[in-house]
Amino acid sequence: MARKSKRTIKVELNLPKDDVTESRLITIIVISLILSLSCFGIWVTNSLSHPNGQPIFVNLACQVENPNRVPTWQQNETCPLLRDAPREEKWTGSFQVVSSGMTHEFTVPGIPEWTESPRTFGNHPSQDIEASCYFPGNFFPPEYSMRIARYVDDADAVGTTVAEGIFSGDDECFIQGNIPGSGALTPGDGYRIEIVPKEGTILEGIDFKVTVMAYDGIPENMNNKSKFLGPEVFSFRPLNFLNWFSFGIFLLLFPAAAYWDRVKQKIADKEDKFPDFLRDLAEFWKGGLSMTVAVQTLTTSEYGALNDEIKKMSDQISWGIAFEDVLIMFAARINTPLVDRAISLINEANRAGGKISDILVTAANDTREIKFLEEERVRAISSYKAVIWTSFFVFLGVVVVLAKVFIPAIASSNAGEGGGSTTLGAMEIRTVDPLFFLTVFFYGVVMQGVGNGAMAGLMATGRVSAGFKLSGMMVLVAFIAFNLIAFSPSLMGVPPPQGLREAVSSSSGGVFVGGG
Repeated sequence: MARKSKRTIKVELNLPKDDVTESRLITIIVISLILSLSCFGIWVTNSLSHPNGQPIFVNLACQVENPNRVPTWQQNETCPLLRDAPREEKWTGSFQVVSSGMTHEFTVPGIPEWTESPRTFGNHPSQDIEASCYFPGNFFPPEYSMRIARYVDDADAVGTTVAEGIFSGDDECFIQGNIPGSGALTPGDGYRIEIVPKEGTILEGIDFKVTVMAYDGIPENMNNKSKFLGPEVFSFRPLNFLNWFSFGIFLLLFPAAAYWDRVKQKIADKEDKFPDFLRDLAEFWKGGLSMTVAVQTLTTSEYGALNDEIKKMSDQISWGIAFEDVLIMFAARINTPLVDRAISLINEANRAGGKISDILVTAANDTREIKFLEEERVRAISSYKAVIWTSFFVFLGVVVVLAKVFIPAIASSNAGEGGGSTTLGAMEIRTVDPLFFLTVFFYGVVMQGVGNGAMAGLMATGRVSAGFKLSGMMVLVAFIAFNLIAFSPSLMGVPPPQGLREAVSSSSGGVFVGGG
């Protein structure tokens, strides 16, 4: 009689793996790398210039046909990055007593030498002008006229009218016009506001305000050295060409490092509770409970981040998996040297026939001792971390003060009439460019932040990832400090407001030439 062969069916009862840590880390690294390289690309192309004086980035973005030639003002207006937005300039004044007619002369800012500058060759843009007046003390004057005209020194000539109006006491005194960009009316020339009362009447105490939307020929998002600064946000320019360097460094180091540090922190939280789990497991075993019942009972206890893993162990034991295999799969999921060491110790002692409760207690004590030593190292190294952070802040403070106060003071003190250098005794001090030093200081602080952070994290945890996280934090601190303090409009090369002002006049060919 033939005997039937027995077939053994082996079923793998391990739980499906749901750990997506590695795939998430790779995704973060790839995205961070792409964004970082993009930022570095913008930074590099903004730091390099074509012969036309504009950064490569701007030429590419604006699709400049011939980057070797300086674009005209009209060509710049076709690209949003190069548009010259007008700036509101105001001037206030007053007339004390007007019986027959009074005038005040003032200068109007605009693009200097607009017919000669290569950047602004062509017609100057028209500048809107408006004027308003009021009478203190609620005085209602008789009929009067107000006019803005170009100032002409010849008594027989009549100034070209820009805006005018006739008003009475119950009217709102307000006139509007514009200063054209061609012909005889050019910005920089002198103008005057005229108040003329009705014949036989007197006006007293007239205050007025003149406002001009003036162009300076420099694109709104650029400085006077053709560096891209980006749009202004609450008096800051967060997209200036220097910040793209810090953006690239931050995106390269911080996201992946922060995520991996978070993963390691979760693992550390599990390791912190692991000795307690082993100790409680030993106590239940000593109490006479089977390993299956002991593990199932511990699932109701509070072990923080370790709760999910204990639940998996309970399920695996209830499916008939040997306790040794359950421990091996547990160690594989945690995947840390500390847990691997403890599980290996338990399994080896169990195979040798040792008392499992004593083995569990020994493994718990060994694990707790290792965690204590790690915490002791962190506490011991914390003072060195504090020193590193302190040195970084000291360096940052010194550099910011140098960039904000010291270098501009030197630049303003030795900027002679000829521009070149100045002599102090036997020492010649060359003219310095505050923007150049600001750039060097910013790069220096960022790179020191990278080095200091990497060293601090490596000393504290022994992981380069933790160091890169601190490096990203230091780069962020440098970015905030420089943008709040050092990156002022004057240091970035943003032209200061010219402003309307009362003219200091002189005569030239019968036509008034505005001072300043």
